[in-house]
Amino acid sequence: MRRIAMLLIAITVSAVVITHAAERQKTKTQQPPGPAASYRPTDPSLYAGSDVCAACHDKEAKSYNHGPHWKNELQKGRGPEWQGCEACHGPGKAHIEGGGDVTKIIRFPKLSSPDASRRCLDCHELGEEHSNFMRSEHQKNNVGCIDCHSVHAPQVERRLLKASQPQLCYGCHLNVKPDFSRPFHHRVNEGLVTCSNCHNQHGGFLTKQLRSTAAQDQVCFNCHNDKAGPFAFEHAPVKVEGCVACHSPHGSSNPRLLRRSNINLLCLECHTLTVDSAAPAIPTFHNQAQKYQACTMCHVAIHGSNSDHFFFKP
Repeated sequence: MRRIAMLLIAITVSAVVITHAAERQKTKTQQPPGPAASYRPTDPSLYAGSDVCAACHDKEAKSYNHGPHWKNELQKGRGPEWQGCEACHGPGKAHIEGGGDVTKIIRFPKLSSPDASRRCLDCHELGEEHSNFMRSEHQKNNVGCIDCHSVHAPQVERRLLKASQPQLCYGCHLNVKPDFSRPFHHRVNEGLVTCSNCHNQHGGFLTKQLRSTAAQDQVCFNCHNDKAGPFAFEHAPVKVEGCVACHSPHGSSNPRLLRRSNINLLCLECHTLTVDSAAPAIPTFHNQAQKYQACTMCHVAIHGSNSDHFFFKP
C-alpha cells in the first residue's frame, strides 16, 4: 500500500509539473510584441523586413550591410525571427505601425548587460570561443557584448570592436597597463601580441580566462615552442608551477621577464636547505662568490634537458 501511495504521489507531481510547463509555454507564445530580450515569436505577420527598417534607419542599414551580420539574411529556412534587423531587434511591425514607438522594439542600450548578451548568444553561443560567456568574469562583472562590440559604429571592422586592442582592454584593466611599459615586456603596445592571444575574453573554466592553464603553459608555448619539451630531465617548477614561477607574463624590469633581478635569488627561493622543500639545496661549495653569481652560467638548459639531469647540457 505504501508503494502504491508513493507511486500515486509521483504521478500527481509529474502531472502538475507538465501542466505548469505547458501553461508557461502557452503564455510565452501568446506574449504580445515588445522589447523582451528573450522573445522570438514565429508569426510572420509580426515582421516587416529589413527593407522597411532601412526606410527610416538608413545609416544603421548601411553599416549592417557592410558588416558580417548581413549573412543572417541567408537563413531562409529558420523563419523571419532569425533574419535581418529583426533577428536582433525583434519583430518590427508594431514599432512601425506605432509611428516609431520605441517601446515596441528591442533597443540594446536599454537592456541589461545579461539580457543584451543573451540576445547576441542566440546566434553566437556555439563553439569554444563564446560558449562560456555567461559564466565568464566579464559577465560576472556586468560587462556584456555591447560594452566591447558595436554592430553599427565599430572603430575596428574586424570583430566589430569599439576600439582596438589593447586600448579596449585598458579601459577596465588599467592595473596591467604599466607592465607593458617596463623595459622588458611582451610587445602588446607595439601590436605584435594582443591580449586575446593569451586570454579568452569570452570566458572559460581557467583562471584569468587564460586559453590554457599557466601550469600547462600551452599559452606560452604557442610562441616559445623551443621550451615546450618533452624533456628527459624536466625542471620541476616548469612542470608543476609553469612559466610564471620564474617569469612575469606581462612585463618586468628584469631581462627575460624574470621576477628577480638576481638570478641566484630566484633559484634560491626553491633550492634552499629547508625541511619542506622538495628541491635539492645548493652544494656547499656554491658559496655565492663571483664565480657562482649566476646559476645559469653553468646550468644552461634550465628549462629542461635530454642529456643531463643537472641541466649542464641541452
